Amino acid sequence: MAPYFIKNLVPRRGNTDNSGVIPALASLTWVQWAQFWSGWLAWTCDALDFFSVSLTVTNLAVQFGKSSQKITTAITLTLLFRSAGAVIFGILSDRFGRKWPLVINLIICCVLELGTGFVQTFPQFLAVRSLFGIAMGGIWGLSSSNALENIPVELRGLASGILQQGYAVGYLLAAVINLTIVAHHTWRALFYFGACISFFAAIVRALVPESEVFIKAKELEKAKGANTTTKTKVFIHETKEMLKIHWKLCIYAVLLMTGFNFLSHGSQDLYPTYLETTKGFSSHDATIATIIGNCGAIAGGAIAGWGSQYIGRRLTIIICVLLVGAFIPLWIIPSSFSALSAGAFWIQFGVQGAWGVIPIQLAEMSPPAFRATFPGVAYQIGNMVSSASAQIEATAGSHIKTTIIENGQPKVVNDYATVQGILIGVVAAYVIIVTIVGPENHSSHFEKHKAAFEEGGGHDDAFMDDEQVGRPRSIREVEDEKAFSA
Repeated sequence: MAPYFIKNLVPRRGNTDNSGVIPALASLTWVQWAQFWSGWLAWTCDALDFFSVSLTVTNLAVQFGKSSQKITTAITLTLLFRSAGAVIFGILSDRFGRKWPLVINLIICCVLELGTGFVQTFPQFLAVRSLFGIAMGGIWGLSSSNALENIPVELRGLASGILQQGYAVGYLLAAVINLTIVAHHTWRALFYFGACISFFAAIVRALVPESEVFIKAKELEKAKGANTTTKTKVFIHETKEMLKIHWKLCIYAVLLMTGFNFLSHGSQDLYPTYLETTKGFSSHDATIATIIGNCGAIAGGAIAGWGSQYIGRRLTIIICVLLVGAFIPLWIIPSSFSALSAGAFWIQFGVQGAWGVIPIQLAEMSPPAFRATFPGVAYQIGNMVSSASAQIEATAGSHIKTTIIENGQPKVVNDYATVQGILIGVVAAYVIIVTIVGPENHSSHFEKHKAAFEEGGGHDDAFMDDEQVGRPRSIREVEDEKAFSA
């Protein structure tokens, strides 16, 4: 077991594709560009709606006559139910393809976002947000598999970072809308806008062709005379085989994603409330600081994703998380807007830099035929475990007090700064340890693997025939496949 977990923290040079980024970008077809950006857009829409609650906690508390701690229950419920959506839509995607499961998923998100804007009571609000959790749970696994399997290996590190920062862009859009439209109208406008964007994303994905991997696999099965019932039986059998072989990997992936989700949600979900309550910022200034933080997130994700193609996935994650630890003091100690905004920028640069590697790290780590189900479920179970992070911070903050000066008078407030600093510090240490002991299959050619509904799809060595791939494999690609199966 030791070699599996500890060897190759920095991948061997022969297993990295980092010399052909520019030629690979130039070789992309419009279909490949469209498939990537449709996945990115779907994830951006998802994040926009999720953070709409975080940004309007104060408004929602007034609307429903509840405390901020009670409102964060909606965030917890959304995170809890995401794992169910990951299982449902992940299975549909690995069985039937990337296109229509994602389109249906986005339309459901649209309906539930619209429903959030129309709720009148707190129980209705919690019910809709719980259902939205199921819909949201399916988006990430489908988006990442759809985006990454259709582009060259040389671009997957960079693409991973850009894709994941759809999350930060969604947060950024929500913050801008909150700063402009919501400030002059109502919190409901934020969810109406999100519903429109999700519907637009569904239309875009419906117009973009199916993933080439699934087109080829379906054509091959059709030539063999396999029908829907036969393929479903094969899919169920191969799923069982995959679980028998990779149950330890499944546990590891959940442990990894638990740490990552605590890292992101612990640093983001209650951040606007922390600035308003503990630092005495206005809602406007808190939103501006949030926007600055998300600019750091976007930059960090893209840079780290690109860098991981050169120095490896795990080493990039470790460097980014160490950066998070280094900037915790700047994130919580100052009281000025400029210093706290700088802290937010660098904290999110590190957090989302590490996250920028996750889509490709999970895709390369996954059983190849289950690239939607495995990463999506691991991601969302980790979300489920970390779902109470906002409530943990809110509850702890209500028991730890600090004093600020407001209008020349001392005021006792909840000390969210200390709570967040302790939580993020502990989680950062945990993520580093789990990352070090984990596997890495840098630059694996998972797109050459059989689909989950093909016989042998549950095994790592079940690659498609050269004729099915559509071009001859180089010696290097064969070596990569051997290294992957080993």
